[in-house]
Amino acid sequence: MIATDYLSRLFSLRGRVALVTGGSSGIGRAMATALARAGAGVVVVARGERALAETVDGLTDEGCRAAWVSADLGGREGVRTAAERAVEAFGEPDILVNAAGVNLRPPMTDLGEDVWDTTMAVNLEAPFLLGQRFGPRMAERGFGRIIHVTSQQAHRAFARSGAYGVSKGALESLARSQAEAWSPHGVTCNTLVPGFVRTPLNERLSSDPATVEALAARTLVGRNGLAEDFAGAVVFLASGASAYVTGQSLFVDGGFSVH
Repeated sequence: MIATDYLSRLFSLRGRVALVTGGSSGIGRAMATALARAGAGVVVVARGERALAETVDGLTDEGCRAAWVSADLGGREGVRTAAERAVEAFGEPDILVNAAGVNLRPPMTDLGEDVWDTTMAVNLEAPFLLGQRFGPRMAERGFGRIIHVTSQQAHRAFARSGAYGVSKGALESLARSQAEAWSPHGVTCNTLVPGFVRTPLNERLSSDPATVEALAARTLVGRNGLAEDFAGAVVFLASGASAYVTGQSLFVDGGFSVH
C-alpha cells in the first residue's frame, strides 16, 4: 500500500488535461493511451476521423476520459481552430504533446519548396503555435508540461534527412526556448527522441526488411522500438516527477544513438 500511494503521488495525472497531436496512430497513440491510463483527460488531435474515433472509443471503454478533434495542422488557421476545439472537451490543457508529423524526405537535390513548407508547417510551426496558445496559460496556473517528439535526424544525418531533419533539430531548439521562457513558472519543456519504430510515419523504411534488420543491429538492445516503449517516458515527463527536468532531449532508442 505504501508503494502504491507513493507511486500514485509521484506519477498520477488524475485531474490533469492532456492534448496529444498525432495521437491516433503510432507513438502518439501509445502516449495518449498512457496519459489517459495515468488519469489525465486526453484530447487526441489528428486528421483521420475513423482512427480518432477508434482510439477514443478504446480509451472510453477502459473508463478513461478521452475526446477527439479532427484537424489539419498544416496551416495556421487549422492549428488555431484545433486548439480552441480541443479546449471544449475538458478545459485548458496542462500537458501538450506534439507527436504529429510528416516525413517527406526526397533526395536533397530534389527537395522543393513545397516539401520544405509542408514539413516546417506540421513539424515545427504547429508545435510553436500550440505552445504560444497554451504555454503562457500553463505558466499563469503554475504547472505545465510541453513534450515534443523529435528524431535521430535532429542529431545526425542519415537516410536522407532533408527538411525532416532540419525541422526536428529546430523543434529541439524550440523546446529549449520554451523552457527558458516558462520553466521559472512551473512549465517544463522537453523532447522525446525515438529510435527506429515501425509506424505509418516511416512506412518507406519499414517496407524494406534489410533496412529494418540493419537498424535493429545499430541498437544496443538488439531490436527496433515499439510504440509502447514511450508510455513510461511520456508519463514521467508529464507528471510531477519531472519537475526538475526541462530543456532536455530524452532518447528512447535502445542505445541507437550511442552505438
